[in-house]
Amino acid sequence: MKVFTSSDEDRTYQYSQYLKKFKLPLKLNLERGGFLDEVNVAYETYGELNPQKSNCILICHAITGDSHVAKHNPEDLPGWWDIMVGPEKYIDTNKYFVICSNILGSCRGTTGPNSINKQTGKFYGPDFPLITVGDMVNVQKNLIDHLKIDKLLGVIGGSLGGFQCIEWATKYPEKILGCVPIASSPRLTTQGLAFDVVARNAITSDPNFNYGNYYNQEKKPDIGLALARMLGHITYLSPESMNEKFEIDRNNPREISTSFEKKFSIGSYLAYQGEKFVERFDANSYITISTALDLFDLGSDKKTLSKNLLKTKCDWMIISFSSDWLYPSFQSLNIVESLIDNSKNVSYCNVESKAGHDAFLLQQDVAEYGQITQSFFDLLSNEKNTIITKNKDLDDKIKIGLDNRIDFQYISELIPDNAKILDLGCEEGNLIDRLISRGISSSLGVEIDQANVIECIKKGIKVIHSDLDSRLEKFEDKKFDVAILSQTLQSIKNVERILKEMTRVSKFGIVSFPNFAHHPMREMFYNEGRAPKSSGWYGYNWYDTPNVRFPSIVDFTEFCKEKNIKIIKSLFLNSKTSKIIENNPNLNADSAIFLIS
Repeated sequence: MKVFTSSDEDRTYQYSQYLKKFKLPLKLNLERGGFLDEVNVAYETYGELNPQKSNCILICHAITGDSHVAKHNPEDLPGWWDIMVGPEKYIDTNKYFVICSNILGSCRGTTGPNSINKQTGKFYGPDFPLITVGDMVNVQKNLIDHLKIDKLLGVIGGSLGGFQCIEWATKYPEKILGCVPIASSPRLTTQGLAFDVVARNAITSDPNFNYGNYYNQEKKPDIGLALARMLGHITYLSPESMNEKFEIDRNNPREISTSFEKKFSIGSYLAYQGEKFVERFDANSYITISTALDLFDLGSDKKTLSKNLLKTKCDWMIISFSSDWLYPSFQSLNIVESLIDNSKNVSYCNVESKAGHDAFLLQQDVAEYGQITQSFFDLLSNEKNTIITKNKDLDDKIKIGLDNRIDFQYISELIPDNAKILDLGCEEGNLIDRLISRGISSSLGVEIDQANVIECIKKGIKVIHSDLDSRLEKFEDKKFDVAILSQTLQSIKNVERILKEMTRVSKFGIVSFPNFAHHPMREMFYNEGRAPKSSGWYGYNWYDTPNVRFPSIVDFTEFCKEKNIKIIKSLFLNSKTSKIIENNPNLNADSAIFLIS
């Protein structure tokens, strides 16, 4: 029976028998000055490289990870991402050739402070040079070249692994097709930086640290390293997950042998994690890698961030977690906004989770972020065939009448070829799907519902997981040709603001909504004296309707006139007969479409 459940539960000091080694052919020049004469790289591979060498995914690990991302077989040691990587898993090693290397500066097989300096014949220790995330990626690039892989299908990683992914995209834009930073950011927040500073001080203040020269000592700085890890575990958890784990038995700590305080259940958990960590990690490596993490800085303002992302060429899939306060979601959105400003292909999902930063390593949320990752790489690996198949499927679907949104047909006809589309409240992306079948490829959806966002990603539709109020204000003026608000007007709170913003960010706006003055609605209200409900647009009870407003065609027309919104064209429909209504549309049409500017 496991003592505790955590992302570290099955980690061990042992190495997999499948570990491979590679030695850099030349000395490694470092970004902050200095060099390393000799660099050995520990790495593991999974699956088979196809003849075209086009199916390779590089997985980048976090601060205390290593090359052993997953089991190679049932008898192998547990990997740190077994829930994601393996045959028929979300990163399917029957399909992809997966590489994971231990990062520079680590103590898990790749050259780091606990390696021997050939020049002195002693451990590097505190003399190991200052390194950066860029240096780590440079070493990975040398490994990829050694394996004679010209271009990676993609790079993926969480936390510090996400930093490495971003570095790949910015430093080697020609080398990757897709980039998936998970629970990451352009740089660590000041609060996150503060935790790392305290952690390093805990290590260096240990009486056995001896300025980093402890390798030949009987006693190592185990207490300081354990305290650093205990502090780290606090940052990896959310308040919700802490309450779920420890509140029920707060005053009943687990029985473990430890010198640390264990009066409370959270205390015994942290003590266990700290002491277990010391078995497999090196104090100098923790200092080296955490410093490199803290130095990573893609920009604190939008202008700098946009400039640093300008040369990237890959598709992006950015994932954050709602309860992650160490790498908060707004930082992921900062990257998303800068990529959109640069007209890059990007999708984003903020996965609803109670697990905190550690969510990307835990089973409880893997169904969501796993599906997203799987869809992204599958579409990327077979993009042309996927689009052809998808468009054929869509055409067949339209032909047999399964798409019952008649307004989509007329909206589609209002959009010129080669237009850049913004679909606000895109739901599962069915309208964008229709536009893609027409050959309109430049489109972006905004959707608040997570399940709908995941469905869009499965279809290969670029989508941003966000509400409209906070999202629209971040887009540049006239960034799009057409912004669409289809059957969403009645559910938004600030109608004036949304319409003004959508006509600011686009040359034209298209708005469709159900006409609540339609005669069956009037008759039902008059005859029955109760909130109307019928099939089609109006199929909700008064208590569960998503609608917060009930506009009529006359209401919207008068609103546009009052707010100086120009109506260029209008169409009024009867969705049951699929006909345009010209005679008294406020009474006879059940939906309306307006082209505005």
